[in-house]
Amino acid sequence: MDANIQIIAKFCENSPYICLNIGQYNFMMKQLALSLLLLLFLSSCHQKKSIRIEKSDNYFQSDFTLAFGSCNNQSLPNTLWPEITRNKPDVWVWGGDIVYSDTEDMELMQQSYSLLKNNEQYRKFRENTPVLGTWDDHDYGLNDGGITYKQKDKVQQILLDFLDVSPQDPRRFRPGVYHAKTYQIGRTMIQIIILDTRYFRTKLTKDPTGKKRYLATTDKSGSILGAEQWKWLEARLSNPKVSFNIIVSSIQFLSSEHGFERWGTMPHEADKMENLILKSSAKNTIILSGDRHISEFSKKEIGEYGFPLIDFTSSGLTHSYESFKGEENKYRIGPVISVKSFGLLKFNFEQHRVKFEIRGENNQLLSSYKQVYTP
Repeated sequence: MDANIQIIAKFCENSPYICLNIGQYNFMMKQLALSLLLLLFLSSCHQKKSIRIEKSDNYFQSDFTLAFGSCNNQSLPNTLWPEITRNKPDVWVWGGDIVYSDTEDMELMQQSYSLLKNNEQYRKFRENTPVLGTWDDHDYGLNDGGITYKQKDKVQQILLDFLDVSPQDPRRFRPGVYHAKTYQIGRTMIQIIILDTRYFRTKLTKDPTGKKRYLATTDKSGSILGAEQWKWLEARLSNPKVSFNIIVSSIQFLSSEHGFERWGTMPHEADKMENLILKSSAKNTIILSGDRHISEFSKKEIGEYGFPLIDFTSSGLTHSYESFKGEENKYRIGPVISVKSFGLLKFNFEQHRVKFEIRGENNQLLSSYKQVYTP
């Protein structure tokens, strides 16, 4: 037997009480150490779980970010460009009313676009962000203007200059500013389809009672897009390689109960759009709109399988409908935002999800909605 063990054994034989206490002390210390280890382990697990919950609630991994907006008065403070920049968008899309210049004076129209293009904040923004866009009525030259506006061909060239469109681009030689651009991100293709709801749009039906500005027409000969643009759109939506189709319409598509301009003024044209989306088997189609000086999400399930068609309205970059008191929209999801704002679409390709965000001053998140799409 080892000498040290013999000494301890002899000591315990003579002092059993002390040895017992030492044994108990050692046992207690072992138990305390095990308890501390267990507590640290449980605490570590709890911390990891908290981080995971925070990410799932507040963090959305975006593989591609589209920012858009409308209703931007060139003579008012343009304060939102730094906030939009903070979101690092891959592209900016104008939804119409880029400037306010209701005029047939082309010199004045040119000055309006130049004033915005040379705005310091907007200039810094477009130096680092690609820009696409369409017009609505106030940047077209006539409030609620359509096919009869006499200066539309001249304004078209001014708009294309503002957008830095190449002199060889097809839009320089044909009527209308409709256009499409695709983005390939890994195995995913996003197509942004810019519509022109002004150049070809025929006469609207005014409400003789004055309760609404326009009524839904029963005359099916009217058109919003015109024959050539409809033909072009069908070809664009028939591309099977596209994973997401983003249609930019300057006027609202789904919200149709108010009395202002909307696709609902020509129900046969709205039906034609829905049928085309279904017929062409266009994947994951989303509509972006402006015009109204409010921002909101509208959603309608269309077709036999209930495809989720979302119309995201973002309107009011420099001014908004702050006195808004409400209006019917049976497709609305979420609140109406009536302060200055811009829109974001964040695409997560792995999860096949899109997060729609309405943000305002100080980049404050005002409203959001998430939608899962088919692969």
